[in-house]
Amino acid sequence: MEGQPDAEPGAAEQMHNQREAVEDGWMLWQGGQVRNTLHLVSAVAQWILLLACLIYLGIDFLQPSTTQSDKVLWTHIRYTGRSTRGVAMNLTAELGPMQIRNGSIVIPCDGLYLVSLKSFIYLEEEDWLKLTLQGTHKTSSSTLWEQIVQSSDSTVNLTTVLYLFRQDSITLWTNSNANISDLSFSLVLISPLYCNPNSN
Repeated sequence: MEGQPDAEPGAAEQMHNQREAVEDGWMLWQGGQVRNTLHLVSAVAQWILLLACLIYLGIDFLQPSTTQSDKVLWTHIRYTGRSTRGVAMNLTAELGPMQIRNGSIVIPCDGLYLVSLKSFIYLEEEDWLKLTLQGTHKTSSSTLWEQIVQSSDSTVNLTTVLYLFRQDSITLWTNSNANISDLSFSLVLISPLYCNPNSN
């Protein structure tokens, strides 16, 4: 009879510990669900944005052109070769009316651009590589997008929309030596806000 009061607090403490463990597990599970939901919402938002851009392009193609030029401003680039640390890739246009100077794409108009990039990268010396899409406006440069590649045989994919300014130049850089295979890079003007591609 004397041992009974001691047993009750022990049982209560054990139930309390079990309840805390269950609550902790529930909180961890909820946190994981929130993260998964955020990832899903982000992915859906990106696909909706891409779909909206493609629909906009389709509508734009179907409407009669009222601008000075009937040409859609775009470029498509293919590249296979070696990248050198600290040197921009020497891009050349395969198709499209956009100009390329010294390996850089010259932006002809202010506006929204649909950007698509895909490539296979084989690392040579380093364990990782950073691929950077850089925009240069007059004398200042900024990073528009970058991706870290951490395995010797990796695929890089990018589909996004960027706001770019007339006379900006776009270049691709890597921070180490690598073999670039089947790089496909497309840039399409989808919403011009200021456009006079023939003026200097």
